[in-house]
Amino acid sequence: MCGIVGFAGAKQAAPVLLDGLEKLEYRGYDSSGVAVVGSCGAIRVVKTVGRIKQLGALLGRDMPVGTVGIGHTRWATHGEPSDVNSHPHMSKSGRFAVVHNGIIENHAALRAELTGKGFDFVSDTDTEAIAHLLDLYYAGDVLECVAKATARLRGSYAICVLFTGTPDRIYAARQGSPLVLGYGDGENFIASDAPALLSRTRDFVFMHDGEFAVVSEEGIKLFDRCLSPVDRKPVRSDLDVASAEKCGYPHFMLKEIYAQPKALADTVEPRLRGDIVTLDGVAMSDEYIRALDGICIVGCGSAYHAGVAARYFFERILRLPVAVEHAGEYRYRMPVTGKQTLTVAISQSGETADTLAAIREAKRLGSRTLAVVNVPGSTASREADDVLYTRAGPEIAVATTKGYTTQIAALYLLGTYIAARRGADDALVSRLVNNVRKLPENAERVLKNSQNALFTELFAGRNDAFFMGRGMDFATALEGALKLKEISYIHAEAYPASELKHGTISLIEPGTPVVVIATDKALAPKTASAVREVNARGADVIAFVGDDTRAAADGTRGTFVLPPCDPLFSPVSATVALQLLAYRVAVERGCDIDKPRNLAKSVTVE
Repeated sequence: MCGIVGFAGAKQAAPVLLDGLEKLEYRGYDSSGVAVVGSCGAIRVVKTVGRIKQLGALLGRDMPVGTVGIGHTRWATHGEPSDVNSHPHMSKSGRFAVVHNGIIENHAALRAELTGKGFDFVSDTDTEAIAHLLDLYYAGDVLECVAKATARLRGSYAICVLFTGTPDRIYAARQGSPLVLGYGDGENFIASDAPALLSRTRDFVFMHDGEFAVVSEEGIKLFDRCLSPVDRKPVRSDLDVASAEKCGYPHFMLKEIYAQPKALADTVEPRLRGDIVTLDGVAMSDEYIRALDGICIVGCGSAYHAGVAARYFFERILRLPVAVEHAGEYRYRMPVTGKQTLTVAISQSGETADTLAAIREAKRLGSRTLAVVNVPGSTASREADDVLYTRAGPEIAVATTKGYTTQIAALYLLGTYIAARRGADDALVSRLVNNVRKLPENAERVLKNSQNALFTELFAGRNDAFFMGRGMDFATALEGALKLKEISYIHAEAYPASELKHGTISLIEPGTPVVVIATDKALAPKTASAVREVNARGADVIAFVGDDTRAAADGTRGTFVLPPCDPLFSPVSATVALQLLAYRVAVERGCDIDKPRNLAKSVTVE
C-alpha cells in the first residue's frame, strides 16, 4: 500500500530517494519522509504530511548529506496523517531509523511491553514498536538484531533499517509485503515496486517471505529466515522507463486507457498458434482438466469483477459450475473445495493480501491453484501451482484499466484452453480463438469512436448514478460503476437489469444518471423494458449498445455504439468505453485522477 525506496552508493542519497518516492506516488499515500545516514554515523530524518512536493520543498531548503538512505510514502492505518506519524521512525537511542509497509497486528501488546521497559512512544503508529524492538535486541550484530525483532511481529511487513554504527548499508526484511532489490553499477537499491527504480536499473531480485537483505554500495547480500546466505541471480526486466512516465498524457490513467490495444495484443497474440491456445506457466495435465468438476474464482475489486465476467464465459463454454468469491471472505466461510476444483486467483500485483490468503487456503484444502497476475516474480506467481501472466506492463494509475481488460483476455484464453482439452468441438474452439484475436482491434475501435460525446454533462451536479445490464453486461456494469466511484467520487451502484423492480427503482428520480449496457441481442428486449421503466421516472439514461441491440437505447439521452462482437466477448470493448466515461466525468469534476483519495494501488494488508 505504502511506498519504500532505499539507496546505497557514491552519490548523495536524498535526491535519489525523492525521485524514487515520486515514482511511487501512484501507490496512494498521505505523508512522506526520508532518513539519510552521514559518514559520521548520524541519521537525519526529514518528513512531512502531505504530497511529496512538500517533502521536496523541505529538502530543497536543507538537504541531508549522506550516500545511504531510505524513504517512505505512508498511507495511514494506525494514527491520523501527521508529521509525527510519518515515516521514518527513530528508536529511543537514535541508533536506528525504520520505514515499514504493512500492519503489525500485535503492536498494542508490543507497545505495552516496551513502555513497561522504559521506551517512550511519540507516534500512534505500529511501526514505532519495530524501532524500539531493534534497540531492545541490539547486541553487536545488526542483522541478528533485525531477525530477533521481526520474530516478535505478527502481521505483514516490509522493513528497511538504517543503523548509525554501519553507515554504509541498509538492512531489510520481508513478510507478506513486497520488496524488490535493484542491482546497479557501484550503487544498489531497494523498493516496494520496480517502477521506482526503472530509471536507474533493470536488474532485480524479488525478496521472498521470511528473507533478509543487506544493501550497500559494494553489493547486495540475501539471507533466509535462518540467516543462511541465499544465492538468487538478478532477473533483467523488459520494462522501460517510458512505461512509468506519462509520455505527454495529462494523466497516467488516460495513457493506460489508450495503451489497452497493445496490452491486449501482448497478452493474447503470443499464446495463439492458429486455433491452438498455448499457455506458458500452466502445467495442468489433460487428465486433470477432464476430471474437473468445478472452478472457483477469487479476487478483490476489479479482479473480482473480471471473475464475474469469466463465470458467464466458463459456464457457457465448459458447462462446469463456477463460483466467484470475494477473496477477503473466502477463507473465513469454511469453503468447500478439493482436488477436482480449480481455484483461479486474480491479482494485478500478485501481492494482494486477501488473494494470497485465499490461494493458501485453497491449497491447504487440496485444490489446485492458478494465479492470473501481471507481475513476474510476485508472491502469487510463486505460490500458485500454475501462473498465467497478463502482459499489461506497469500500471501507475490507482484505478486499473489495462490491468483489468488483460485479466479478462487471459481468462478467455484459459477458458478456451480448458475447453479444447475437454474435447470441445473444433468449430467452437475456432470461434472462441477468433474472438479472442479480435480483442485488441475492438478496443482500438472504441478509442477511435470515443471522440464522439460520452454525455458526461448528464453527471454534472449529481452525487448518485446507477449501472445495469444482463448476463455479461452485468459484469461490465459492476466494473463501470467501480471506475466512476473510484475517480469521480460519485456514488454508483451496479445491478442486473432484472433486479430493478426489487427495490432499486425506488431510488430513481428525475435527473438520476443511469448507464445501461446492452450487447446481447437475446437479452436486449429484457433490458429495454428496464430502460422504459427508468425513463418513465425521469432518469437520464446513457446506453452502450451494439448495432443489433440499438432498440434497447430507444428514448435514452445518449447512445454509444460499440463495435460488433460476440456478446460473450463484449466486456473488453464496453469496459474501455466506460473507463473513458468515468475519466471524463472525473476531469470535469476536478478530481485527482491518478491518486484518488483514500485509495492505494496495491492492497498488501487485510
